[in-house]
Amino acid sequence: MNRSAFTLVELMIVVAIIGILAAIAVPNFMDMQYRAKRAELPMNTDAIVTVQNAYEAAFDEFVPESTPQPRATPDKVQAPWVSGSAFDTLGWAPDGAVRGVYSVTTTAGLDFTVTGQSDVDGDGSVARYTATRSISVTFHNNNDTF
Repeated sequence: MNRSAFTLVELMIVVAIIGILAAIAVPNFMDMQYRAKRAELPMNTDAIVTVQNAYEAAFDEFVPESTPQPRATPDKVQAPWVSGSAFDTLGWAPDGAVRGVYSVTTTAGLDFTVTGQSDVDGDGSVARYTATRSISVTFHNNNDTF
C-alpha cells in the first residue's frame, strides 16, 4: 500500500506536541520580556548613586528628591523624562523614556537611599531596586515576575 499523506492521528499528535511546547515557551518568553523591560532600573539606580556621591564630594551635601520621577506611580507604559526635579541639580537624566520611577531620600545629610520602582507586567505589584551610599543595588520583589 502506497501512502502519500498523513493520517488524522498523526496530525493530532503533531498539534498536541506543538501545544505542549507553546505552553512551556510562552511563560518563559514573557518572563524574559519582563526582565528586559526591568533592566533599566538597576542601571539607573546605580547611576544616581554615582552622581549623588560626586555631588556630595563637590558640595558636601546630598540632593533629595522625595517625589518619584517622572510620575507618581510605576506603570507598564514608558513615560518621557521631564525636567524640573532635583535630578537636574545632580546633572542626571536617563536616555529617553523610562519604565520605572526614581526617588532619593536623605538621612540628616549622612546617607541617602535611591529607589527605582517598576510594574512592567501591570498587575499593581511593584518591583523595587534600592541602593545607598555604601550598599550597591538590591532587588526587592512583591509578586512581580522576576
